[in-house]
Amino acid sequence: MHLKKIFAISGSTRTKSSNLNLIKAISNSFSDQFSFTIYENLVKLPHFNPDEEPTASVHDFITQIFEADGVLICTPEYAHGVPGSLKNAIDWTVGSGAFSQKPTLLITASTDGHFGHQALLETLRVIEAKDIDSLNLLIQFIRTKVNADGEITDKETAAEIAGLMERFGQAIIS
Repeated sequence: MHLKKIFAISGSTRTKSSNLNLIKAISNSFSDQFSFTIYENLVKLPHFNPDEEPTASVHDFITQIFEADGVLICTPEYAHGVPGSLKNAIDWTVGSGAFSQKPTLLITASTDGHFGHQALLETLRVIEAKDIDSLNLLIQFIRTKVNADGEITDKETAAEIAGLMERFGQAIIS
């Protein structure tokens, strides 16, 4: 069986973030269906400037999106918005078309997350991420639902993610 390649991006730059723990939990739970590559260089991308040529790190980031069967983004909300490093990375992809018709799953996992989730959904719609309106989930109070060992401890959250991953798999093969 050929595992579908998922490029996973944590919108948090913290090394022990709840979003990275969530990505690890998803990766562990669905390793029989998907092969996950977790992107760990978000903070190394230069600030987006349309007058500058993309660096090697930017080319690598965009290439990994193109080569993946789907993209998983797990992000917190910062100050009612999208974390700057994540928005910066996505801005670098706009002219490339890397997200255009690419199945993309967005999970905003934060204390509240509502504002950042809506803002990022709009950005992903504009860059034509495939099926983003059905492939998104807002998980509030994430620290009570995922532990530091990369385990989803909340049964309702686990069930929601299982359904989301099933839809994600269908979007990839359709």
